[in-house]
Parts: sequence; structure tokens; C-alpha cells
Amino acid sequence: MTEKDFVPKKYSEIIEQGTVSWQAPSNIALVKYWGKKEHQIPANPSVSFTLKNCRTITKLDFSKKDGQEDFEFEVFFEGNKKEDFKPKIRTFFERIVQYSPFLKDYQFEIHSENTFPHSSGIASSASGMSALALCVMSLEKKLNPEMSEDFFRKKASFLARLGSGSACRSIEGDLVVWGKHKEIKDSSDLFGVNYADEVHDNFKNFQDTILLVDKGRKEVSSSVGHNLMHGHSFAEARFAQANDNLAKLKPIFAEGDLTKFIEIVESEALTLHSMMMSSRPYFMLMKPNTLEIIIKIWGFRKQTGLPVSFTLDAGANVHVLYPEKDKVKIFEFIKNELVAYCENGHYICDSVGSGAKQLSEEN
Repeated sequence: MTEKDFVPKKYSEIIEQGTVSWQAPSNIALVKYWGKKEHQIPANPSVSFTLKNCRTITKLDFSKKDGQEDFEFEVFFEGNKKEDFKPKIRTFFERIVQYSPFLKDYQFEIHSENTFPHSSGIASSASGMSALALCVMSLEKKLNPEMSEDFFRKKASFLARLGSGSACRSIEGDLVVWGKHKEIKDSSDLFGVNYADEVHDNFKNFQDTILLVDKGRKEVSSSVGHNLMHGHSFAEARFAQANDNLAKLKPIFAEGDLTKFIEIVESEALTLHSMMMSSRPYFMLMKPNTLEIIIKIWGFRKQTGLPVSFTLDAGANVHVLYPEKDKVKIFEFIKNELVAYCENGHYICDSVGSGAKQLSEEN
């Protein structure tokens, strides 16, 4: 598919007003995407676990208006009007209006809330933008009821990508690939797709305990970090490494080899941060307690042989990954040894989920 396939030709229905609502999860990348081309195209493919509990719930109220001069919308987060959220959503609407031209036909109220604290240091752009993109697509499906479910999902992921790159991986579950890769069937730079090859039971209902090391705003935004990959001394080698690691994960997913899984996933996390530390200007998002947790995990794994590992997003927080069969012993270790390094002792228990879900719609 190309971008042109997502430009609508005409609509068969007229809708005056209504409400749609979706919940969409966050995700955590195993092979990291870092660096992008124009129009939110990734410089390398990535694969992620879709999470279950960390999600955004968004309700979109819409009513037909006169004229098409501009976008008209208000944003409410957890019941409070949020003027500071509007610039990002306006930018999103500006990017997608050629694919969703009806956006200027309606005035909107966007009501959103997270199942996790907004100030927790967990990035909500993936879950937030995917939930909003799904609401936009629900309105489009009302205007064009003949739309197939497959097209609906692909276009929702396509639109979400234009709001936040990683948001395109929050439509489906439980493993999602984004970015063209020669060994991944139907993979695309334009949207995320379900990983369709064999996945061993070891990776079913995988656990993710998120240790909130630092709940403050990041000193360097992800957008700035991505842009610093342009001209980065190690960029091309990094992009090649990501492609190679994704290929290596295929037999690992099929065979359930947790040792090799850990080796790749932890290496990917550290490589992500090494790209930050070796860019110009360079920066560091890990904190001392991030490193303390990593060292503790390595020591516990060596001592017990249990398959516990970590990954990181573009921040200081640590995602502790482990199979469900070892949940009791590993979670006991987390509580006894790792929670002390969290800000105010805060952490989130999550696991792999099944993707976004529609909650309601009214005409």
C-alpha cells in the first residue's frame, strides 16, 4: 500500500453528530526505532510488545459545523480543559487532514484519560495518539460504512504514526512490527502489522514490571533525539544492527530461546542510550538508579538462572521483562531488591496485551 491508498475519494453517508470512544495501550519496543526520515518514516524497523494495563481512554464528541476554514476542537484531560495539549493535536490534524478531510467539517471535544498517572514518566504519546486516531477512523467508518476491518486498522495505524511514530504499534497486539523488513511478511514503513510468524508459548502473557525511576519531564525530548541521528557517526551501523537483530529474533520467537532473547533485547536497550550519549550534542537520559537496577538484574539472573531481563525506553525508567511461568520468584525479587530504586517506591505491573478496543459509539 502507498500513502495515496489512504486518501478517501468520497463518502456515502452524512453524519450530523455523535460520539465514539476507544482505549489504546502503550507499547515497549524490543528492537528500538531511533531516527526517522521525513513524514515520520522510521530509519529502521522495530518490534514491540503491546502492553495491557498502561492505556489511554479517549472519547471524541463531534458535531457538524458551517464552513471549513479551520479545525475547531477543545481538549479535556481527566476532566480538565488542557489548552497546552492543543498545539500537538493541531499539528496532528494538520498532518492527517489530507487523509481525513472531514476533520474541518466538524467541531470536536476530545476527552482523554490514562490508566496510569500522567506524571509517572511513562510516555503516553503512543497510547494517546493511537486512541485519537482510532476515534477519527470510527467517524470515517460512519461516513463510509463499506470500509473493511483490515483497511480500518491499517489506516488507524497509518494516522497514529503521523501523530507519534511509536503510536502505530499500539493498534494491534501482542507483537507488532513497524518498518519494512525483508524477512517480515507485509511489514511496512507506513503502519504497524501483527507479527504473523510462529511465537513460542514462553512469550505468551510475558510480564513487564515498569520501575518508575524518574517521573519528571525528560531533559531532551524524543523528537529532538531522533533528529540527532541525522549525521550521527554511528547511524548507518545502528540501522543495520536493528535490521539484523529483528531477523535474529524470528527463530528466537519460534523456539522460545529466552537466553538469546535476553541478549538481543538488553543489547538493544543499551544501544539506544549509547546513540544518545554519542550524538552531537550528546545527552544522557539514564539516572544512577537506572544503572543500579540493571546491575541488580544481572546479578540476580547470574545467581538464580531465572530469565529476567530489562529494556529501556527513551528515559530513565526500567521495564523488567520475564515469562509468566517465573512470575512469583521474579516479582518477589523486584519487590525486595528493585523497588527501593524507584521514585517514591512507585512501579506499574503490566503484561503483554491484545491491542486497542472500541468502547462505544453513538449517533
